[in-house]
Amino acid sequence: MLACGADVGGGERLQLGSTTPLSEVKMKSVSGDERSISDVKGEKGTLVIFSCNSCPWVVAWEDRITEIGNAYEKKGFGVIVINSNDPQSVSSDGLDEMTKRSKKLGFTFPYVVDATSDVARAFGATRTPEVFLFDKGGVLVYHGAIDDDAKNPERVQAHYLKDALEAILQEKEVGRKETKALGCSIKFRPKA
Repeated sequence: MLACGADVGGGERLQLGSTTPLSEVKMKSVSGDERSISDVKGEKGTLVIFSCNSCPWVVAWEDRITEIGNAYEKKGFGVIVINSNDPQSVSSDGLDEMTKRSKKLGFTFPYVVDATSDVARAFGATRTPEVFLFDKGGVLVYHGAIDDDAKNPERVQAHYLKDALEAILQEKEVGRKETKALGCSIKFRPKA
C-alpha cells in the first residue's frame, strides 16, 4: 500500500450533477500566467484533477495523468491540474518544483496553484490525485480515481476516467459515475 498523510478536512464534497464551483478564480500557472477553470473549459467537457508533486499515489499515476490529459485535450476537453497543497507543509509542492515536474512530464495543459486551497475546499476535494470530470454543459458526471491500479499500469482492469471521457465523446451517459479517490490528503493552507 502506498503511504500518505491523514485527512485534514476540506469542504463538503461536490455532488454529481453539480456545476463547477469557483470556476472564475484565477490561479498562477507554471507557464507564468494566471488561468481559471473557465479559461480552459473545453467544447466537449472539462477535466479538473487535484494533484501535487509529493504524493506517492500521484507519482504512481503521473504518466497516465499526462497521457490522458494531453490526449483528451486534443479531443476537445479542457484540462487543468490544480495543486492545493501548502508548500509550507510540503516544500516540494512549491511553484518552482511544479514547473520542473510539468516540463519533465510533458504537460500540454495548465498546472496551477490554488494559493488559498479554497478551490479544493469548494470541490470538497481531499485527495491527490482526485478527478472531477464535467460534461460540455459544465455538469459533474464523474468523480474519483484515474483507474483501478495505481501501482501497476499493466494490471489495470477498469479505466474509470478514460471510460468516462469516451462516454462523453460518444454522447452517452457515463457508466461508472463515482469511484473512491485514493491518494494522500491535501495539505490545506490555513483559512484566511
